[in-house]
Amino acid sequence: MTIFYDNRTSCEIGDDIKSIIKKVIDETLKFEDYTENVEISLSFVTNDEIKMLNKQYREIDKITDVLSFPLGDENPETNEIMLGDIVISLDRAEEQANEYGHEFKREIGFLTVHSMLHLLGYDHENKEDEEVMFAKQEDILGRVGLNR
Repeated sequence: MTIFYDNRTSCEIGDDIKSIIKKVIDETLKFEDYTENVEISLSFVTNDEIKMLNKQYREIDKITDVLSFPLGDENPETNEIMLGDIVISLDRAEEQANEYGHEFKREIGFLTVHSMLHLLGYDHENKEDEEVMFAKQEDILGRVGLNR
């Protein structure tokens, strides 16, 4: 597995956060019985940038916490499946961690698993799909020690 990190904020992303992200990605793939070798791009951005991306790609003119851009193509150089791009607003992640009363690393883990499930084809457009996806999120977070 290859994870490309792009930090476009002034915040430092330490090895502890990268370790959580890798564990969550590994566990999500394992949980979903996804055995292909994957490549994932993960960008950390500000609220201003994620708002602009949300408007550009989803036509929603507001800040969001995470965006997912599924790909699914094979990289001919590495034979890895380019699963897609994950964009996380570090500003919003910090705000939500404070709002929900949990650690920042738990919020980053949550946003990562949420986005990974989107990259694997899940959505939450209706109540049934939301229940399935959210149950998977909590199960995976529990498996990596980030449950509530």
